[in-house]
Amino acid sequence: MSEPGLRVAVVGCGLIGQRRAQALTGAKLVACADIDAKKAQALADARGCVAFDNWRTMLDRAPCDIVIVATLHNSLAEITLECVRHGRHVLVEKPAARLRSELEPVLAAAAQTGVQVRVGFNHRYHRALRKARELVDTGAVGPLLFIRGQYGHGGRPGYDREWRADPKLSGGGELIDQGPHLIDLARWFLGDFAEVHGFADTLFWDMPVDDNGFMLLRTADRRTAQLHVSCTEWKNTFSFQIYGKTGKIEITGLGGSYGVERIAYYRMKPEMGPPETTIWEYPMLDDSWTVEFAEFVDDIRLMRTPAAGLREAMAVLGIIERIYEVSGYDYRS
Repeated sequence: MSEPGLRVAVVGCGLIGQRRAQALTGAKLVACADIDAKKAQALADARGCVAFDNWRTMLDRAPCDIVIVATLHNSLAEITLECVRHGRHVLVEKPAARLRSELEPVLAAAAQTGVQVRVGFNHRYHRALRKARELVDTGAVGPLLFIRGQYGHGGRPGYDREWRADPKLSGGGELIDQGPHLIDLARWFLGDFAEVHGFADTLFWDMPVDDNGFMLLRTADRRTAQLHVSCTEWKNTFSFQIYGKTGKIEITGLGGSYGVERIAYYRMKPEMGPPETTIWEYPMLDDSWTVEFAEFVDDIRLMRTPAAGLREAMAVLGIIERIYEVSGYDYRS
């Protein structure tokens, strides 16, 4: 059950901030902030709250319990840290920072103040991924063996001149854009990765950041995730395959331009051969944002560390940084 009466503020009133503002089950949006005053005012008018063009002013003047941080990568950690120091619970969008080191003071401050910080690894909450988690947890595919994942889009004219192509703002390219979702999902099912191999490459776009990331990650007990993220996909694609000793799960689509969200469960027969197949499709509206926020409210109510929190974000960023290092990308300068 969501706790009624929680007051929420949003920093960053773009597409993601707007989606978050629409998914506040059991809570009320009381303020929003954006450096683009028109964006902030538009969201405020739509949701009946107060608009600010400066997030620090919002923190000082708008009483709230939770702050949702949905800005560019370069300000995620800074804003989160100040919110935590002000005693506010925070839901910060992935990747939560450009570098793992940016999250170290946030982790320390959260431990000192006792507030909860959740990182927006939203893909865990899509219906198909929730079903996959249920199947895995009930032993439907047996002990897990390996994972294959593919996630990509095709960009658009001028993509190489947008903020994602500026390493000072983004902290990297495709690997830190869509990569965190695939890495987080792989960790969610397989656990920590002891070995990290991969490449980040710029193959098409004329920009100083990567447009493709290739990863081969292995746990200490030799379970492997083979992952690829790309903004040269041309046809938007999401595919996530989980292999166990007695079955397989295949998830495709995320709705919208990625296609209908779908999960197929293949159960191995004792005699092997063609497996028994069960398919679920979810053509309805995506409810992942609402489910994710409701879980965060429960985290706060129960004083429970979020399942997708700062340590998960730091682990993901650590993998990304190692691949950037071996690929010759230096985004620390």
